[in-house]
Amino acid sequence: MLEAAIFVVFPLCLAFAAVSDLLSMTIANRVSLILVASFAIIAPLTGMDWQTYGLHFAAMAVVLAVTFGLFAIGGMGGGDAKLLAATALWMGLGMPLATYVVLSAAFGGVLTIAILMFRNSPLRHYAGNNLLLRNVADTSVGIPYGVALAIGGFAAFPGSPLAVWAFARMAGS
Repeated sequence: MLEAAIFVVFPLCLAFAAVSDLLSMTIANRVSLILVASFAIIAPLTGMDWQTYGLHFAAMAVVLAVTFGLFAIGGMGGGDAKLLAATALWMGLGMPLATYVVLSAAFGGVLTIAILMFRNSPLRHYAGNNLLLRNVADTSVGIPYGVALAIGGFAAFPGSPLAVWAFARMAGS
């Protein structure tokens, strides 16, 4: 049961955030709240010790402090900042978080370049009325960075502590 929750909640929240950001250029607060609340409930049930549990929350706090600073100077959207922090909670301090941040930045760079190229192409005029592409084509809005955060999260998730625990349980270890 816990394994199912781990493999459903995290990916579903990231997928919802990506689609929501692509369609509306917003990431609902409930996505981050669900990630935080579900981790807070699930992690102790996996046998995670309290020190490690606290370090996961410390990871979230550090990432939130950095991303809030970026939000304050206009370098990042508020939904992106909250999603990144809530995802950091699932990754904890260590390599999974570093992997997530680096991959999200790399995917974000590729996404940004692709969108900027698309916005400077003649195709953007034809995509303006398309539900999926209207924000990608609109030069007056930012980049739906929730897409890059979701892809980075999907890539880093198998190495996260809860996913590793769930894989081990499923393998019978």
